[in-house]
Amino acid sequence: MRRPTFSILLMTFALTLSAAAKDEAVEQLKARVESAHPEDRPGLCIQIAHQQLRNADRLYNDGQIEQARAAVDDIVTYFEKARDAASQTKKHQKSVEIAARKISEKLRDIKRTLAFEDQPPVDQAIKHLEDIRTALLKEMFSKDKK
Repeated sequence: MRRPTFSILLMTFALTLSAAAKDEAVEQLKARVESAHPEDRPGLCIQIAHQQLRNADRLYNDGQIEQARAAVDDIVTYFEKARDAASQTKKHQKSVEIAARKISEKLRDIKRTLAFEDQPPVDQAIKHLEDIRTALLKEMFSKDKK
């Protein structure tokens, strides 16, 4: 009987280490964004947003609402940085727009699972991502291209 208990403890420990490694990866990516070339920033920011989306979903499921809200705030912050870098370099605008659309759809799915009082921050993030998408689309399809 001891053997299954030990393997369960070992598996739990491994999952904890893996979660810590993912958080560390987010922090490493955040540090790389500031020193990256402008044309590399959108991709890094999108990676951070995807990882923070997974973190937010997991944290909401675990009942850690404040940490989940912080992850949702990071999603918006790094999409703003991705939009700014894409607009500055005129590269990767479409990939940032597509990623913003997909993540906003996933945030809508997460919002549906939350208690009513926990939904407004996620709803605000969705609206902000839609604003980012709209700005990118206007920029990409404007008639006054230079």
